[in-house]
Amino acid sequence: MVLFDRVPPVQVIPTPDDELFEYLYEPDDLASITTSLSSNSATNYRFENGRRYHGYKEEAWPVPNDERQQNQMELFHQVYSLRLSGRLYLAPITQNPRKILDVGTGTGIWALEVGDLYPNAVVIGNDISPIQPRWVPPNVKFEIDDFNEPWVQPQGTFDFVHAREVHGAVEDWPQFCREAFKVLKPGGWIEVAESAVQLASDDATLPLDCALNSWLRNISDGFEQLGCTAVVGPHIEAWLRGAGFEHVRVEVFKLPVGLWPTDKTERDIGAFNLLNMIEYVEGASLQIYTKVLKKSLDETRKSIMDVQAEFKRKDFHMYIPYYVAYARKPLSSI
Repeated sequence: MVLFDRVPPVQVIPTPDDELFEYLYEPDDLASITTSLSSNSATNYRFENGRRYHGYKEEAWPVPNDERQQNQMELFHQVYSLRLSGRLYLAPITQNPRKILDVGTGTGIWALEVGDLYPNAVVIGNDISPIQPRWVPPNVKFEIDDFNEPWVQPQGTFDFVHAREVHGAVEDWPQFCREAFKVLKPGGWIEVAESAVQLASDDATLPLDCALNSWLRNISDGFEQLGCTAVVGPHIEAWLRGAGFEHVRVEVFKLPVGLWPTDKTERDIGAFNLLNMIEYVEGASLQIYTKVLKKSLDETRKSIMDVQAEFKRKDFHMYIPYYVAYARKPLSSI
């Protein structure tokens, strides 16, 4: 596992570019495909077992979109930021990007921070749930869209396409990579950050037959039965190359879970990640266990409690292998 400190510092253009922002005020000619944030279908939420789920294409994503789940997403963003020493990405993108796409933006926190970093770039975040803030900087825009459908963004217009933690939601990863290739400018970059949906331990303190490993297998199997790939990290390099990308680089990091590391930075990451995973377990499990794996609600809740208890075990020196892959669209691409 290697941590990298070689990414050059980002720079911000000091003067505004009015022409660039005209895009944000034009009529949305994609309205028939991209749903607005105020759409009734998007905000007609469903409630099950005390949790709230999205309404737009309601069977597409079995994880809640309520405040608890949003807090979990932002906890993970904190884990990610600590792991990358405050960096939002690793790809060596142009220092003056004009258009950035955040695919599966979730709460929109990454898009908002990148928008602050590049105030003269248009940053677009899309998702199937309208949980992003309504009041945003003028260079940030959120859209309701399903990235499993053909992408509606104009071809060859983005400098950077970013996707993080969308595993389990993508039906066809090779096609996902091809769609990203299509909307990028020649020389533009894609970055995909995903876990391997597994736990590891360097000192063999994590038993193979523990509840945690059983839970991970069930979650992966459940998403596979829904037609989506849960395990992305180990395969993303091949998918990017198959789509035509060059200069593909994959960096693997450890995300400790718990307070077991002795190093302060690792311990801080472990503390935030422990809170993240304890909260994640219920949201990821409820519908997968009850609707896909056909387990009773009582059995599901017991499994959730068992997994949460094992995450809290101080003698399990565990971490999540985390893959960050980035690649460039060839300059010669048309």
